[in-house]
Amino acid sequence: MLNERIEDGIIIATFENGKINSITLETLRKLRDIVKKANEDDAVKGIVLTGAGRIFCSGFDLPMFLGFKDVDEIVAFFHEEEEILLELFMCRKPVVSALNGAAVAGGLIFAMATDYRIVKNHPKITIGMSEIRLGLPLSLAQSGIMRFGYDSDKKFTDLMYFGRMLDVNAARDLAIVDEIVEEADLIPRAKAVISAWIDNPGRAFIKLKEGLKKPVADRIRERIAKENWQEGLNCFFNKDVREALEFVRSMM
Repeated sequence: MLNERIEDGIIIATFENGKINSITLETLRKLRDIVKKANEDDAVKGIVLTGAGRIFCSGFDLPMFLGFKDVDEIVAFFHEEEEILLELFMCRKPVVSALNGAAVAGGLIFAMATDYRIVKNHPKITIGMSEIRLGLPLSLAQSGIMRFGYDSDKKFTDLMYFGRMLDVNAARDLAIVDEIVEEADLIPRAKAVISAWIDNPGRAFIKLKEGLKKPVADRIRERIAKENWQEGLNCFFNKDVREALEFVRSMM
């Protein structure tokens, strides 16, 4: 689930699903509605994406993944997920992630689709990508958006190939997050960044962002249209992958 409230003209969108705030199809569709509202309502300055409790977002809902009956169901899910992820990436207004806790796997992917990432200062927060340890590759949109967040292929491969889990300081050193703040400052600082970017004559931010991100989104959409990415989704029915997913689910 993705809860929504408005503060100072800014949508606060909060992941809230059990203990780990996993992403379901319902979450994605709610996110699409929120992005649409931000795009179309001039009174909305932007979006803060955060999580309930002590976790930002753990990624996609494992029971949902394990419940897919065949590849066609998985293809249908990712076809929708890819477009919603790109819609978040291309939201006209500023989108800031306020990481109140762990951002792992799909949770980090959606954070990387935003324009700026601020994390709460806490020694137990982990940030990283675990997909390779589970036997899961990234989709085309996920990979393209994760790579956009880095200034080198080396940083991208170090994170993805080793499945590294980082603390907040290491995440800042690698430019995965932009700022570390105290808990009380997390949402106020995210809102302040949005206001600083959008409250300028003519809202120049909108065109600056479009010029930067649209070529990336266009290339990703072209690949989705032309490449046989569906074949790679057979991995969800690999015995070892399913056992790894079941094990992780049992630990939650």
